[in-house]
Amino acid sequence: MNFKLVTQSPALTETACVVLPVLQDGSLTPAGEALDKATESLVRQLIERGDFKARLGKTFLMPFAPGAEAQRILLVGMGEENKLTDSKFRKACQAAYDHLAQLSLHDCLITLADTPLKQRDSAWKLRLLAEMAETSFYRFTEFKSVAANEDLPTEINFWWPDNHEGKDGEKALAIGQAIGQGKNLARTLGNRPGNVCTPIHLADTALELITKDPAFTATILDEQQMAELGMNSLLSVGKGSDQPPRLIVVEYKGSKDPEARPHVLLGKGITFDTGGISLKPGEGMDEMKFDMCGAASVLGALEAVRQLKPKLNLVFMIAAAENMPSGRASKPGDIYTTLSGKTVEVLNTDAEGRLVLCDALTYAERFNPETVVDIATLTGACIIALGHQATGLLSNDEDLAAELLKAGLDAEDRAWQLPLWEEYQEQLDSNFADLQNIGGRPAGTITAACFLSRFAENFRWAHLDIAGTAWHSGKQKGATGRPVGLLVQYLLMQEASAEVRETAV
Repeated sequence: MNFKLVTQSPALTETACVVLPVLQDGSLTPAGEALDKATESLVRQLIERGDFKARLGKTFLMPFAPGAEAQRILLVGMGEENKLTDSKFRKACQAAYDHLAQLSLHDCLITLADTPLKQRDSAWKLRLLAEMAETSFYRFTEFKSVAANEDLPTEINFWWPDNHEGKDGEKALAIGQAIGQGKNLARTLGNRPGNVCTPIHLADTALELITKDPAFTATILDEQQMAELGMNSLLSVGKGSDQPPRLIVVEYKGSKDPEARPHVLLGKGITFDTGGISLKPGEGMDEMKFDMCGAASVLGALEAVRQLKPKLNLVFMIAAAENMPSGRASKPGDIYTTLSGKTVEVLNTDAEGRLVLCDALTYAERFNPETVVDIATLTGACIIALGHQATGLLSNDEDLAAELLKAGLDAEDRAWQLPLWEEYQEQLDSNFADLQNIGGRPAGTITAACFLSRFAENFRWAHLDIAGTAWHSGKQKGATGRPVGLLVQYLLMQEASAEVRETAV
């Protein structure tokens, strides 16, 4: 998909369709005023006559635009200006893209970045629009024998008036497109079935992404290498499967500071989760191919970093395994010695994500990380607590938690912090090992994070539980690509902070 900034008046721009925002009181942006003038007040006549009431998310197509260079005009209702929030702005933009997808157009001109939105500048809106253009026209047709006959836009122009700083617009466009393409990669990996997207497939994808880019290096640990290290907890999860587990590590050197410590992103990559011996119910089990969406989001963030090249040192890690029942599989009551030396009693083999992540967290320590953020579809309890709107966030460092929360707000990919109090840790007490892998029904999301925190005691760490946000069920079934937006924004914030420190020195 090709993106371009357009600086001339929308009334003078040749396009198949120009998209105009309209506030509920009938107010038009400068782009709307220019088109209204060119069409001899046709736009305002429609509004004043009541043909289009501009309620939030409503659209109205003017199939002709006499006097303007555009063939069509799509009006988009933005609702009331004083009630317009980031999420409502996103909703209106989504309505516009959904309508465009139905029109069989090759190109269009988007002017929505000029919508008045409290505390958000035009660059922020442009970035979100670019990201949404990529994700809105995404279709997963890899396994369709006959693809749907859709003629989706391939040329997206964004109005960026002459009085706006050009570099700001180009940067916003690049970030938005990189995030959108990163999210789409994460969605594709999540949508692929478990017989295709295996641990080795995730490793191959990581290697393909960094081919011939000297800023990246990769290390893929197989079962023998992990066994030699003592990663018995991670290996225990894949014991029942014919698909071998992998620990995938990609290092990125972008900082000019030779002493710069890396930020680590660690994804849970359970490519299919039957629950193992603690077998899940059959209904809906097909959705357990999405249990690797944490890994997919790490690879999506890697794709965005590959495009944006932030001045940071980063490590992208994936703990990948398939959780299957067999004669070789782990059993409830089995005890394993982790890479850290701590012993874990496995009371439920369906609480396997924390078992692969704990060894990976210990492995991350060798990089002397500045921060470690793990991303995992870890607990159904998180869906009960937060639904499908917010990602669960827990951390052993309040400053890190605050940075991630802000990143989620800025990226329109929100998280919500849950407590990680010491009192919850006792739910993991075991009679036979250092700790057990479940803490009972109360506070399941919190005790899962408590388990992980035992392996993150030597660095600043945060955990993102994306069980409720990583995919949709039902008619719209499919991976969402979250939280790639949050992760990339977080990394961009770290880059900005590092630049400020270097300038101060």
